[in-house]
Amino acid sequence: MIESHSIALLLFWSSLFLLAYAIVVYPLAAATFAALRPRPTRFETIEPSVSIVIAVHNEVARIGRKIANLLELDYPADRLEILVGSDGSTDGTLQRLRAASEQHIRIFDLEERRGKPAVLNTLVPKARGEIVVLADVRQHFDPQVLHRLVRAFADPHVGAVSGELLFTTDGSCSTMGDGAGAYWRYEKFIRANESRIDSTIGATGAIYAIRRSLFESIPADTILDDVLIPLRIARLGYRVLFEPDARACDLPPATIRQEFTRKVRTLAGNFQLFTREKWLLSPAQNRLWWQALSHKALRLFFPLLQICNLAANVALARSSPVFEGLLLAQIVFYAGALAGYILQTMGKKFWPATIPFTFCLLSLATLVGFIRFISGRQRVTWEKQPFASKETELVPARTRPSSR
Repeated sequence: MIESHSIALLLFWSSLFLLAYAIVVYPLAAATFAALRPRPTRFETIEPSVSIVIAVHNEVARIGRKIANLLELDYPADRLEILVGSDGSTDGTLQRLRAASEQHIRIFDLEERRGKPAVLNTLVPKARGEIVVLADVRQHFDPQVLHRLVRAFADPHVGAVSGELLFTTDGSCSTMGDGAGAYWRYEKFIRANESRIDSTIGATGAIYAIRRSLFESIPADTILDDVLIPLRIARLGYRVLFEPDARACDLPPATIRQEFTRKVRTLAGNFQLFTREKWLLSPAQNRLWWQALSHKALRLFFPLLQICNLAANVALARSSPVFEGLLLAQIVFYAGALAGYILQTMGKKFWPATIPFTFCLLSLATLVGFIRFISGRQRVTWEKQPFASKETELVPARTRPSSR
């Protein structure tokens, strides 16, 4: 009896500590280190040659709008090229691209669909730019995005720069938006402080830039290129920065289910990452091991830690009024998560319920992501998800402005 009580105590306090460390202690510790010992970065207004690389599959409805947006970016035309790889498209995407007939666009017809990593492995080595910007077709770029991305590359120690994804009412950067609410603000807080210390872990897939010379081919079944590519660059000794002023804008997911599907894919990719790249958690091989462990790896154990903590709390409830109160707090927390879910389905939000709902949604996505990873059911190819409102196709009507 005493032994089972001791085991329950150990499980309760250790699981609670790990949850509190990953959620609260680590972000505050990163912020403290960033304030006390920030690593300086040299920012300058520079205009290196830039190649924008995009992989597309059956995007005839959106590719014209994307090309129009890219051609209107405020960057010298003679220092910019756009590489678009059609990954087995069958819906007229190639014809729409060719109709643009713009000299700055290089089109690659990859007949067999293999996924974004294979497209990047093909296109990035063919890019001519000193800096390669990796992007997706759906998001809209702020006109100043390239200048804001490349200015950190004036520092020779910088190897990659991540931008920020904002959700807006019309999907463009001309309206006010946020990064999917409180969770993204929390995540941005962590990334910004990691960046000030040394480097952030991974990048925003919709918008990040790398030095072309540092690109290494990645496995064709890589789920998270936006994490693996920057981390391999960091392994070479370069920094990976977060630049919140370099903005890509998008429509928010239309339903909870679509957001959940996206989270499952991301978390399955994290399981794949740590399974393959074991050096990430080695202090001898990875100078960012603390960030990798605290920011990414520990989060994969959240479902297990929550189950252990709740089960231990139930076992301990009768032993002390303190544990009775803590169990009541857990019941309220999970009831709040359920209320948050109900409110979300009704199109409403109430922040005291949104926080536990978001946390539990991520834990459930982690569990499903783990199952999909170990069962091999998480495909590298990505099926388009519907978003909050219908996008309007804009076919490029004018060529780029002349070089400044």
